[in-house]
Amino acid sequence: MKLIVGLGNPGNQYNFTRHNVGFLALDYYFKRHKVEWREKPFLGAIRGQIDDVLFIKPQNFYNETGGVVANYMKHFKIAASNILVICDNFDLEFGLVRFRTSGSAGGNNGLKSIDAALGSSDYARIRVGTGNDELRRQMGDIDFVLSKFTPEEKEKLPSILEDVLCKINDFI
Repeated sequence: MKLIVGLGNPGNQYNFTRHNVGFLALDYYFKRHKVEWREKPFLGAIRGQIDDVLFIKPQNFYNETGGVVANYMKHFKIAASNILVICDNFDLEFGLVRFRTSGSAGGNNGLKSIDAALGSSDYARIRVGTGNDELRRQMGDIDFVLSKFTPEEKEKLPSILEDVLCKINDFI
């Protein structure tokens, strides 16, 4: 069994924010595969399944997702090497999608939380570039990651999410 985790914050006010690109990617994936999410949270996450792959959107805040991922890992006996986490990265150019089979948290607090809970960073991750240096300088980092995509960025999202979809399929 594999586990695909989209990072984000729960609540409608966070829809289409940079920090919720993990949720957005999984929603896109499910829409393309005509799969519905189970609305009732289980082990702290909304989940769905396609064949032997579990997909989850943790329902606690982004920086505290590690416990949910660890609970799923233990409950379903999933090895760290069979986990893929999708997150934003404001240090990457907008639209750049980077896949790694393991690595450091690189300043991402969601990944730091997962590393701490699992005691390992030996899980795969897809980092989706959300960088916009001009906007980030105007807002500061916290407001930036919680900001909505600009109209120009929204236009590019389907192409970016298609790239993420392909990388998810490669991992599976």
